[in-house]
Amino acid sequence: LRIVVVPFFAWTLLVDGGQDVTWRLVATGLFVLAAATDRVDGYLARRMGLVTDLGKMLDPIADKALIGSALVALSWLGDLSWWVTAAILVRELGITVMRFFLLRYVVLPASRGGKIKTVMQSVAVGAFLLPLDHLPTFALVIASVLMGVAVVITLVTGVDYVRTAVRVRREAAAGGHDIARRAGESGTTAPDAPGQTDRHGHGPA
Repeated sequence: LRIVVVPFFAWTLLVDGGQDVTWRLVATGLFVLAAATDRVDGYLARRMGLVTDLGKMLDPIADKALIGSALVALSWLGDLSWWVTAAILVRELGITVMRFFLLRYVVLPASRGGKIKTVMQSVAVGAFLLPLDHLPTFALVIASVLMGVAVVITLVTGVDYVRTAVRVRREAAAGGHDIARRAGESGTTAPDAPGQTDRHGHGPA
C-alpha cells in the first residue's frame, strides 16, 4: 500500500511549488497515512500467517520509497538541505544493495535499531512536510532538531548493519572451511562449489 501511495503523495507535495497550504497539508496527511500502514501491514501479515522472506525484503524497500521521495521533493523545493537527503539516501541504498548480496547467506529483516530509525525519519519528514512558513519559528527549530536526530540514528544503524553483514560473511566462510576440514579428516570429498569440477573433469550435477 505504501508503494502505491508514493506517486500521489509526491504530486500533492509539488503542487504550486509546495507553497499551497491546503495541498501541503494533504501531502502531510497522505504521508502519515502511508507511514501508518507499516504497522497495519505487519499486523495483517502475522495474523494471516503471510510473513515471508519476500515480505521481509519488500517492507524496508517500501519505507525507503516513501521517505526517499519525500526527502528528494523537500530538497527540490528548497525546504531541506541536499546534504541531508544525500546522507540518508546513500545509507539506505547502500544497505539495500548489501541485503541483496547477503541473500545467499541469510535474509536480514529490519533490526530494532532500523525500525527506530524509520520512525524517527518518518516523524522528522512529517514535520518538514508541514507548511512551516505559515507556522511560528519554533516549529522549524523543532523540525530541524528532529531531522538532526534522524540523520544521526540513520548513520549509526547503517554502521551496525555493515558490522552484521561482515559477521555473517565471516561465519559463512568459516562454515565452508569447517566442512572442507571435516571432509579431509574423514577421507571424504567436500561438496563441490558452484562451477567447480572434480578430478575427472565433471562439473556439479
